Amino acid sequence: MKEFFTVRAVNGCLFAFFCTMILFSCTKNDEPLTICFTGDLLLDRGVREQIEHKGVDALFESVAPLFRQSDAVVVNLECPVTERIAPVNKRFIFRAEPQGLPALKKAGITHAALANNHTNDQGRDGLKDTYNHLKNNDLIPVGAGKNAEEAAKPVIIEKGRMKVAIFNSVLVPLENWMTLSDYFSINQQSAGELCENIRNFKQKNKTCYAVAVLHWGVEYQPQPTADQRFQAHQLIDAGADAIIGHHPHVLQSVEYYRDKPIFYSLGNFIFDSSRPVANEGLIAELIFSKNNIAVKTHSYKIIKCKAVLN
Repeated sequence: MKEFFTVRAVNGCLFAFFCTMILFSCTKNDEPLTICFTGDLLLDRGVREQIEHKGVDALFESVAPLFRQSDAVVVNLECPVTERIAPVNKRFIFRAEPQGLPALKKAGITHAALANNHTNDQGRDGLKDTYNHLKNNDLIPVGAGKNAEEAAKPVIIEKGRMKVAIFNSVLVPLENWMTLSDYFSINQQSAGELCENIRNFKQKNKTCYAVAVLHWGVEYQPQPTADQRFQAHQLIDAGADAIIGHHPHVLQSVEYYRDKPIFYSLGNFIFDSSRPVANEGLIAELIFSKNNIAVKTHSYKIIKCKAVLN
């Protein structure tokens, strides 16, 4: 009889252990997924001078602790990364050195949005170089690909059962750039095309969140245009759960539509602007859980080209 009770006790302990492990596994799989989003990151011009003086690591001293505790960090990379010098014919032309990319990874940056009006500054081969250099440094390109179809595909960020699809498109005109759908491209889908892309994706992936990262708006304007507001609402109606904007180089308003956050412009992040209004910005921290998105914002001043948290 004693042996019988011992076996029952052991079996009971094993049952409790397995129940605990199942509960732990379910809880772990449902842990929130935290993603930080930033505005424009430039590694040329005045920022290049700071890099030559103090190194790339110094640019991220203030923000790295925040980034490293996040599951992912998506920046708008406002320059091609290539050793190739083949500038297109336009007014402002940027180029960054590939040797600086490990410092981005070290700071906690995981993804680089490329659908903007400067990724193409060193031509189509410069774009291809940028894409490959990012991948070689374990940084994930968003909004670019080997052809237009690939560039339009979202990048999925996941943790346990939490999944977030990042869609990235440039909605401003590109100087001296022709769209070639069968060659290396950035995503230039219009708001309407992006709506259709998100709608189709959400129909097949109902439990996956969708974030639209947009390069849009009017430079140095403190408020979004009426067209932007209309487009933002369209995108959310199509299934977007949040919208992140940049390009104006200044902070713009934050709006909630159908309880979904819209950051029209996060402002500059790492930049060399001489305008005081362009030297402050926000990091949007979105925390995706099973039933909702929590939002935190982190404000900063840009001092000697780097973001210094307030």
